[in-house]
Amino acid sequence: MRKNLFRIFLASAAILLLAGAYSRTSSPSTMADAANAFLASLNEEQAGKAKFKLDNEDERHFWHFIPSDNIPKAYGRPRRGAPLMDLTPHQKHLAQALLAAGLSQRGYLKAVTVMSLEDILRQIEKDTVGRRNPEKYFFSVFGEPSATGVWGYRVEGHHLSLHFLVVNGKVAGTPTFYGTNPAEVREGPRKGLRVLGVEEDLGRELVQSLTPEQAKVAIVDPKAPNDILTAANRTAELKDQPPGISAAKLNAKQRGLLNSLLEEYGYNVTDQIAAGRIDQIRKAGTNINFAWAGGTKRGEPHYYRVQGPTFLVEYDNTQNGANHVHSVWRELKGDFGDDLLAAHYKASHGK
Repeated sequence: MRKNLFRIFLASAAILLLAGAYSRTSSPSTMADAANAFLASLNEEQAGKAKFKLDNEDERHFWHFIPSDNIPKAYGRPRRGAPLMDLTPHQKHLAQALLAAGLSQRGYLKAVTVMSLEDILRQIEKDTVGRRNPEKYFFSVFGEPSATGVWGYRVEGHHLSLHFLVVNGKVAGTPTFYGTNPAEVREGPRKGLRVLGVEEDLGRELVQSLTPEQAKVAIVDPKAPNDILTAANRTAELKDQPPGISAAKLNAKQRGLLNSLLEEYGYNVTDQIAAGRIDQIRKAGTNINFAWAGGTKRGEPHYYRVQGPTFLVEYDNTQNGANHVHSVWRELKGDFGDDLLAAHYKASHGK
C-alpha cells in the first residue's frame, strides 16, 4: 500500500507541474482538454459509469461527503461515476489531471492529501474489507466537454466533493467540500499533518481577537453543532440562525483576518473561479457576518460560518474528539452553476 501511495504522490507531483503550465490557458479550455483525454481513455463499460447527460439534474445535483459504502444505506443508491480504484495506471493519471484542472495548486494538494487520509483511517480502524481506500473516489462528466459549450464534471468520495460547470466560457465551481479525519495526524510517520490547519487557525485567531463585547455577538452558541448546518442539502439555506458579528463591527486587523480566512477558501480553485469568489467578497465589503459556536481553545469542539450576500462558508470540528473537520464553500444562488445554466437556457432557448 505504501508503494501505491508513493506512486500516487509522484503522479500528483507531475500533474502539479502540468497544472502550472495550464495556468497560461483558460479554465474552460484546460478542463475540456482534461475531460476529453480522460473520457477517451475509458473502455465502454467505464464510460458508461462516467458519462451522464447534462440534463440529468437528479444526478448532477447529487452530492455527499460520507464514505461511499454508506451511500446505499442512506440513499438507496450507490455513489455513481467511474471509481479511481477501477482504472488502469494511465487512466488514473488522466483522472488526476481532470481533478487538477479545476483546482489551484493549494486546492489540489489539499484534495489528494484528503484522499490519502483514507489509508490512515484504514490502519486506525483495522479495515480489512476495503471500506477505507485512497482510490475510492468517483469521476463523473455531464454533457460533452468543450471550451465554449455547456457541460460539467464532479469528483467525489469520502470528505471530498467538487463540482464544476462550464457554460459558454464561464466556469462555476461549487459546492466545494473538503473534510479531514483525522484533522491532525497524531501518531506514525505523518504525525503533525493538518490538511485544513490554516482554516482552523485563522478562524480561531479571529474569534480570539474579539473584545468581550464583540464576542457576545459573534459567539452564537457555547456548544458547537455536530456538523455543518447545511450538510449535503441541495441548497445552501440557513433558517433561524443568528448572524453573528458584522464585519462593519470589526477593527482593521480583525477584518484583515476575516479576509485572509475567506481567501483561504476562495483560492482553492482555479484562477477563473477564484477570481469570481474574490469579486463576491470584495463586493460584499463589510456586509459579511462571522459566527462562532463552541470553545475557542485548540482541542475544543468548535464551528464557524462566514456569510455574505451571495456566499456561505461553513467549518465544523466536533466529531472524533474534535479531530474531524468538515468545511465547505457554497453559493446561495450559484451552487452547481445553476445561475449560469439558467441564464444560458433563458438566452438560448427561451426557458
